[in-house]
Amino acid sequence: MQQQGEGEGANKNNNNNKAGSVSRSLSLQNTHVKLLAFDLLSLTQSPSAFTTTTSFCRRGIPLSRVETLGTVTLRDLKPDRFLRFALDDGTACVPCILWLNNRHSRSVARRRRHELASRFVPLVTLGAVARVRGRLARYKGTVQVVVSDVVLERDPNAEILHRLDCIFLARNCYNLLPK
Repeated sequence: MQQQGEGEGANKNNNNNKAGSVSRSLSLQNTHVKLLAFDLLSLTQSPSAFTTTTSFCRRGIPLSRVETLGTVTLRDLKPDRFLRFALDDGTACVPCILWLNNRHSRSVARRRRHELASRFVPLVTLGAVARVRGRLARYKGTVQVVVSDVVLERDPNAEILHRLDCIFLARNCYNLLPK
């Protein structure tokens, strides 16, 4: 009896391992991956096998969302349309866009997104150090971040800590996942 239980448990573990290897390759798809600007801009675009949308890959691993931090070096506001800005982390500049055109939408979720986005506009000023989260998109041949969240950093060590986090995660997490 114990041998059968062990055999069934071993089968379950084998099935879990197979499922784990599949899920491990997809584990970064909807996670906000911390990346430095040069790494973010070097992502490749490929059609996704699991959705109809295109996804971005880092070393063959699909990504859809990122988190980055830097100094705001460019700001272009078109009221009720969008706020376009760039973040410079010392390695490159990341183009970001915050859409503001959902105010009159019939969708409650879109109106709510507009309310949140309009709160972020005054935070994004030239010279401010900001942490941005969002999904990846391509516009005019370059990668950009469609912003979902902006946080101003007041800690003077935030930039170096973010850089160290990115290096640590790249070495110990992102580079270890199977291709």
